[in-house]
Amino acid sequence: MKRPSAARWKRLAGISLSGLVLIGLGAIALVRADRAFPPPLEAASDLSREVVDRNDQLLRAYTTPQGLWRLPMSLDAVDPDYINMLLAYEDRRFRDHWGVDPLALLRAAVQFVVNGGRIVSGGSTITMQVARLIEPRSERSLSAKLRQMVRALQIERRLSKDEILSLYLTLAPYGGNIEGVRAASLAWFGKEPRKLTLGQSALLVALPQAPEVRRPDRQHAQARQARDRVLRRMQESGLIPESEIARASASAVPRGRRAMPDLAAHTADTALKSMPEARVIKLTLEQTIQARLEDLARETAARLGPKQSLAMVLADGRNGEILASVGSTGHLDAGRAGAIDMSRAIRSPGSTLKPFIYGLAFEDALVDPATLIDDSPADFSGYRPRNFDRGFMGEVSVSEALQLSLNVPAVRLLEAVGPQRFLARLRRGGADLQLPPGGAPGLAIGLGGAGVSLRDLVQLYTAFINDGAARVLHDGFEDGVKTTFEHPVLDARANWRVSNILSGVDAPQGAPRIAIAYKTGTSYGYRDAWAVGFDGRHVLGVWVGRPDAAPLPGLSGLTTAAPLLFEAFARSDLAPVKFAAPPRGLVVRSRSQLPFALRKFAPGQDAAPLMAGVSLPPRIVYPPQGARVALTSRGAGQLTPLVIKLQGGAAPYRLIANGEPLAKASRRRVLNWTPDGAGASTLTVMDAEGRAASVSVFIDAD
Repeated sequence: MKRPSAARWKRLAGISLSGLVLIGLGAIALVRADRAFPPPLEAASDLSREVVDRNDQLLRAYTTPQGLWRLPMSLDAVDPDYINMLLAYEDRRFRDHWGVDPLALLRAAVQFVVNGGRIVSGGSTITMQVARLIEPRSERSLSAKLRQMVRALQIERRLSKDEILSLYLTLAPYGGNIEGVRAASLAWFGKEPRKLTLGQSALLVALPQAPEVRRPDRQHAQARQARDRVLRRMQESGLIPESEIARASASAVPRGRRAMPDLAAHTADTALKSMPEARVIKLTLEQTIQARLEDLARETAARLGPKQSLAMVLADGRNGEILASVGSTGHLDAGRAGAIDMSRAIRSPGSTLKPFIYGLAFEDALVDPATLIDDSPADFSGYRPRNFDRGFMGEVSVSEALQLSLNVPAVRLLEAVGPQRFLARLRRGGADLQLPPGGAPGLAIGLGGAGVSLRDLVQLYTAFINDGAARVLHDGFEDGVKTTFEHPVLDARANWRVSNILSGVDAPQGAPRIAIAYKTGTSYGYRDAWAVGFDGRHVLGVWVGRPDAAPLPGLSGLTTAAPLLFEAFARSDLAPVKFAAPPRGLVVRSRSQLPFALRKFAPGQDAAPLMAGVSLPPRIVYPPQGARVALTSRGAGQLTPLVIKLQGGAAPYRLIANGEPLAKASRRRVLNWTPDGAGASTLTVMDAEGRAASVSVFIDAD
């Protein structure tokens, strides 16, 4: 055999080198072209915004600016059988090819020729379908197909197989404005795609091929045929047993679209406005409870009169997290002004603030739960309150006065503790009552003569769960929200006394038997009905009325709002939590065990004119109101005594510390008291004529 000449070797080497150079230059050109004209993957970033609950369950979704329902989808959030069925039907070699499947293209070409130029299958891979979805073109031509193939190769260079599949699951069309398997599963079946049945999976595999032709709500027969065709293919491939195929083929195909999840509309809208850049916003709400309370609101709307609405707020009183918030009977209920979030509206609270008046009176040792108080007609400088039933009960215990929500006793106590001080205490719980324009705080604020929202009212009532310290209510989307307030609304002993009294109020007739404490309220003119209840952890508030504040004769907190409160507590299905035990050192006493001056409430005489032979009332000059006093520790938890200095009054004097009278009275105006530990304390001195003076101090231990 003759060997090639040296010249021929040189010629072959030159050709090979030129070929390699051309291949290299071609590769460089392709890479540069790929970089210069990348696939428009950013088109897939235009997604629906979502509001989810504390467990990442969908509460509400919003369409894209183009009006599409497009929810992102990951592989681990969809039923595995659906994925297997999709790949087996659409792209069996998806995991092996580089974006284009030559065998599928060859098969499509043969079918095209055999069927006389009719397209039987397009040979498109899932990657090519993604290319078409991110860069849609109306024409079906060879150039469009070639463009898809190039784009598919580009996509495969940039994304993993799982990422490409997730993109398909997000963008595939399922009829109308539904895109992506998650939106499709919610719209056609009302469930998340991880819970799909075999028949449902088959329908969702079939729909993207011809979404409008196979829409179940418009082309029901075609949708069933397409689903069954997918199931037969699965049977022929041996992927699914024949018995399962038969069962899936017998299952129903939906005839209409379901509404997308639409819970907590008012809260969700507020969250979206507060966080305009966030696509997914997580709230503290719990989807199951929210849905149950919204169902109750819709059911109740049928029993309410026209144009009446309601609102409910349920919170975890220990941390302030809102578990459910219903702003109306339905945000689309125009006849009831459903678009208005009545949980945030400022309305007259009726008698719902009375418990805090009694709490202040307990703090000041003005009364004890067993103290008698007069419920009879009274004139407070022209203000003459009457009870809801316009009757009077005479002498009742303070506990009974609160449980029966009597008006005159509450005003008597408010006059004693002072309206300004009462408002200041409510501000400690974040409730800044709205007074009438130009109006100074008067005694009417105790009976609803000021405005407050349902959310703020529920926030105030969290104090009864936390030894008098309210928790800040929050939905979860607020930035840097604090959970506690700096100062308590009530001291722990007074707080427990009020809670204990309210826990003894009888449930409304026919209401579920639930161990909760509650208070009702009805505003002036029958415009608002309220009920606020709590157990050892949860606080639930209910408001009923007309958003336009028109009067509703017959409306009342007891008959309208309270039954709804108990039903809402029952439907929330929360595990009951026991009330807190009495604070250390608190003693519950009968009236006969009380000091004489506490057996019946007598208003103070500070403002009475001085007369000959009448002494000035007692006054504590040290420590002053609000003082912080440092005492030296003696060890073993013992502190040095606190010196208390008095002026005025008639001896003997009795000191009452934190509601507990000292054993002996003293005729001296300098008293000694040894606290049992550091913390807030209320000191009251009562003289021989039953007149009293009080200060609140804080003891520090050095």
